[in-house]
Amino acid sequence: MGWFSFTQEIAVDLGTANTIIIHNDKIVIDEPSVVALHAKTGKLIAVGERARQMRGKTHDNISTVRPLRDGVIADFNAAELMIRGLVKMVSSKNHWFSPSLRMVVCIPSGSTEVEVRAVRDSSEHAGGRDVYMIQEPMAAALGIGLDVEAPEGNMIVDIGGGSTEIAVISLGGIVSNKSIRIAGDDLTDDIQEHMRRAHNVKVGERTAELIKINVGSALTELENPPEDYVVHGPNQMTALPMEVPVSYQEISHCIEKSISKIEAAVLSALEQTPPELYADIVKNGIYLAGGGALLRGLDKRLTDKIGIQFHIAEDPLHAVAKGTGVALKNIGRFSFLIR
Repeated sequence: MGWFSFTQEIAVDLGTANTIIIHNDKIVIDEPSVVALHAKTGKLIAVGERARQMRGKTHDNISTVRPLRDGVIADFNAAELMIRGLVKMVSSKNHWFSPSLRMVVCIPSGSTEVEVRAVRDSSEHAGGRDVYMIQEPMAAALGIGLDVEAPEGNMIVDIGGGSTEIAVISLGGIVSNKSIRIAGDDLTDDIQEHMRRAHNVKVGERTAELIKINVGSALTELENPPEDYVVHGPNQMTALPMEVPVSYQEISHCIEKSISKIEAAVLSALEQTPPELYADIVKNGIYLAGGGALLRGLDKRLTDKIGIQFHIAEDPLHAVAKGTGVALKNIGRFSFLIR
């Protein structure tokens, strides 16, 4: 019977917007962090993309929940059901025989002890026998391919869905960090608010997200600008259908406030950086990871404002997940993993 008791290893990037699971160095799950539950019994109906498609379109018997807010678990029960559902999807793809699971899970660098415990408990309830945690900026640095144990300073700005993590890393540890709860979700909220105020049209979260992806920009002047995106929705006064073309300049004005807060946080983290490491950062540049790094013109804007070169990670959406996968392979070697 010993053959069945082998340990399976997975790395989990538990994100506010998406959850990514890596198994055997491959991304096996990349799904939105959404669950659909039966309103009366609380039973899981759908998880991931299927649940996201139901969002905003459900009736009284189904409620869709995003278990994470601002990068941390807001709904413990839903988070557990989501992790369990996604792990089940992995095992159905790989035909496991319910082995014991070793997991490395990613957490925001500003997590309190209570938040860390919530992640650990959810992971254990979802079948994790051996749960390790890694801080997000550290995972992003590993995913980008930086040598985190080297005696030199590297700065990471990881803009996720719920939080922006800014950290200076040296010698396998985080020297200074700043975690702010302004990120992709706030930009989406800004767009919803703007559409309501400027055009009198009501748009849902998914439509606002599409506007951000298609015409989101951190600059009012882009070299190769995207075409205007046409939004359909009801007029707030008359409830008659409206068609509104949205330009990237308009969006860059409406998300200006949130982007400025991210800028200020980067400057604040630089202020706390020891001078020797500051010199390394000026030389190496600052790395942008997370979905927010894909916002048009963000790297140029930050480079111009701060005077240090900003580099976008090769695959910013998966940098944290890949780094968590690297940590999984080096559990014995990396001392910065949290038990």
